[in-house]
Amino acid sequence: MRLSCRCSKKPEAGQEHGQHPRHGDQGDVALTLTIVALAGFVSWLISTAAAGGGEFIFISAVALLLGGRAVAPVVTLGNLLAVPSRIVIFRKDIDWKIVRWFLGGALPGGLLGAWVFAHTKAEWLQIVVALFLLSAPLQYRFGERERSFRVRLWWFLPAGLMVAFLSGLIGGMGPVLNPLYLNYGTVKEEMVGTKSVNSSLMHVAKIGTYATLGAIRREYLVYALVVGAMAIPANWIAARWLKRLSAKSFRVLVIWLMAASGVFLLWEQRTVLAAFFR
Repeated sequence: MRLSCRCSKKPEAGQEHGQHPRHGDQGDVALTLTIVALAGFVSWLISTAAAGGGEFIFISAVALLLGGRAVAPVVTLGNLLAVPSRIVIFRKDIDWKIVRWFLGGALPGGLLGAWVFAHTKAEWLQIVVALFLLSAPLQYRFGERERSFRVRLWWFLPAGLMVAFLSGLIGGMGPVLNPLYLNYGTVKEEMVGTKSVNSSLMHVAKIGTYATLGAIRREYLVYALVVGAMAIPANWIAARWLKRLSAKSFRVLVIWLMAASGVFLLWEQRTVLAAFFR
């Protein structure tokens, strides 16, 4: 997930493309903060309304403006600071049975994924995830099917391990676990609230590892704070809209956002795919 920032003017000596703007250039820093804040707002608006799928907008903005290596720590920090407001809004809808099983796998998975992030690349993993997400409309017959397979509660343990590991590498997995929730029968507010608790504790594990490995820079925290602040109104607006959605409309929205996220991931790895088929 390495994108370069193509600016019109040449970077100064010692300043590479895709890196954080120099602190002396206040105009560039302010513009970057504004773009990241807007991307965060839209991302959380979509993610709260559809239980994921919008954070790839935020990921794209961070990769373009700050560089690929900033994506995982910045997105994780931003999510960690943004999730609490969502948990407060949906606190009465959380399924704590799912949370207990999920966290058993998510905590070690997050630690492992963050450690691997500091030592390797994850391009092919993203392509595999993308193909899975693209298959969602077919799995659910374009939203007409409520479940594509039956899920038992304990499945959230290995699923938490896998998703937390991949999230540690990429920074966010968005809707990749949504089929498990849908097939278990969790929808709308219950799904959004439960996923929020699960992701917040998973992000805590990842942040500790990123910090230990020196993957977090001081300016990353500034971007995360801005995104956390923008998430509050985004979550509130999305929660009001979510109440008006029927269970079927919610399912259709979730499925198509999964497919859109898959397209995004494939587009990000277009150079890897082009090299493979060359």
